[in-house]
Amino acid sequence: MRIGMILDDTFPPDPRVENEAITLINSGHEVYLFCLSYKDEVSEETINGIQVKRFRSNKLEYKLSALAYTFSLYTSIMSKKIKNFIKETQIEVLHIHDMRIAEAVFRAKKSFKIPVVLDLHENRPEIMKCYPHLQKFPGKYLISTDKWKRKEEEFIKKADKVIVVTQQAADEIINRAGVQKEKLVVVPNSVRKSFYKESKIDTTIADRYKDNYVVLYLGDTNLRRGLMTAIEASSKLAKEIDNYKLVIVGSNTTDTVLKNKSNELNLNEFIDFEGWQDLLLFPSYIKNSNVCISPLHRNLHHDTTYANKIFQYMSYGKPIVVSDAIAQKDIVEESNSGLIHKEKDVEDYTTKILELYNNKMKSTEYGNNGQKFIEEKFSWEITSKALIRLYEEI
Repeated sequence: MRIGMILDDTFPPDPRVENEAITLINSGHEVYLFCLSYKDEVSEETINGIQVKRFRSNKLEYKLSALAYTFSLYTSIMSKKIKNFIKETQIEVLHIHDMRIAEAVFRAKKSFKIPVVLDLHENRPEIMKCYPHLQKFPGKYLISTDKWKRKEEEFIKKADKVIVVTQQAADEIINRAGVQKEKLVVVPNSVRKSFYKESKIDTTIADRYKDNYVVLYLGDTNLRRGLMTAIEASSKLAKEIDNYKLVIVGSNTTDTVLKNKSNELNLNEFIDFEGWQDLLLFPSYIKNSNVCISPLHRNLHHDTTYANKIFQYMSYGKPIVVSDAIAQKDIVEESNSGLIHKEKDVEDYTTKILELYNNKMKSTEYGNNGQKFIEEKFSWEITSKALIRLYEEI
């Protein structure tokens, strides 16, 4: 089958898009990827078997994408490009990555009798409520998250199949949009076996942290990710744990808030803000940590989405401490791979970190359980079977 994936972003990188495309190619399908380009680069190339077709875009179109469901200009521009893509590639099914470009796809396909798969990477309308530019003028008045939610429901009903990343997300959509459960397919983000079996370890990171008890966080450091809890807890943890170090690998525009809190609490010697690092270095940081964390704040988005970092942590046999955001709480309880703290509760978080520090045997057991869970149940090679079945049905 000739599958046309639609991504309103540049490529690479996009791990989920790449993982799905490679899986489908290995299952005998052809995958053509529509994506955007904002600089001089080749318009067509093949990457890991994915036939990439780049369509030139610009800053104005990028800004208009945020207003996709306020004004129709972005949809009009993109639908023309997508229609050309469909004609050129003669694809047999459309696979939409996320909802921002969905209306443009449905408009473009009116002339073609092609089934549509809608792949919802996250609960976009809910997470938009956390965006800083939607809290102030002019975004607050130009962009309606309620309208985005209504649009999402419209696209869910129009699509032939809908992919979500967790069962919690599927349940929420069934209850909200009133669609049949058979329409939804759960394809979680998880790690390829190559992530933990074929990685190269950077010895400089190993040398830097060999004498520390490292509590590690990987990924986006937006305040909703809960790092303020980990920083405030460091005041006590630094006193209770020998050679304690909180290592934060990632970045966000709100990092100044986190760094100011570290300064205020005189914790700079106990906290390393590493900034964003190459993904190839993630295994080195994980391998040289003692405990890994995901202290997410609870909201409808976090309750129905997995942070991929927890699977990266587990794949290296590290015990994890996570907040009680429902999706990650459920997966940690299922795998028995760590401890759960109440969101934003510094004292509870501190207690859980100290529990692992003071019980090395339990800590090792949690790590082993997580690693076994990934190997036997939750590597991408296993979770992606639902995607393969979906396309067999189509």
